[in-house]
Amino acid sequence: MAGFYKGHDKHLVALDCIIFGFDEGELKLLLLKRKFEPAKDEWSLMGGFLKRDESLDEGARRILCQLTGLTDIYMEQLHVFGELDRDPGERTISIAFYALIKVDDNDRKLAEAHGAQWVSLKNLPTLIFDHNQMVDKALKTLRSRIVRKPIGFELLPEKFTLPQLQALYEAINQEQLDKRNFRKRILETGLLEKLNEKEKGSSKKGAFFYKFNNEKYEAYAEMGLYFQLKVKKVPLIKINS
Repeated sequence: MAGFYKGHDKHLVALDCIIFGFDEGELKLLLLKRKFEPAKDEWSLMGGFLKRDESLDEGARRILCQLTGLTDIYMEQLHVFGELDRDPGERTISIAFYALIKVDDNDRKLAEAHGAQWVSLKNLPTLIFDHNQMVDKALKTLRSRIVRKPIGFELLPEKFTLPQLQALYEAINQEQLDKRNFRKRILETGLLEKLNEKEKGSSKKGAFFYKFNNEKYEAYAEMGLYFQLKVKKVPLIKINS
């Protein structure tokens, strides 16, 4: 059997991880400065090469754990990037994954040891190779997913307010959403559990905390009922010149 494969080209397989976090009302990426050539000292996604004895998911989780210290992370395979000249060092095919983590959960000392920093998408630098393309595709995928799956809650703490939740959706969509419509739609899902506790930092009156009821969501999904959240955007004001 081995003879059949002899003589065929062999390529490196890389795994690159687009790590999203939500902090201070902004959607952020965990990036690091590359420590070796080519493109040394330039901004990069976290990545590594697939080992012979691991699956793609196992390899991606290993790389994520090396940077964040977390093993239980929401992660999805995104796309395969394989342009001939995408990596000047060697012919390399990259399988990209995107991950959603709670910023406060990741091991900051471990991230700092890798030279990693949280960077706002609003200030995204030029990344090495095709990593900017990976980020763009991951963001488009995330925008489509959050309408049909409640994965946005992976970016929030266990307790959150409705203003914090709306700020998350606005940060992902990079558009302002109608406040009344958003609250109506999200509460209609029946998946939020209102707590008898308020967040007092943002106003004197305070906003009630909520929790996402994952058990109810799983029960709904088993019955064939799925999460859908279509929210009105704030219309642009037309200025007559």
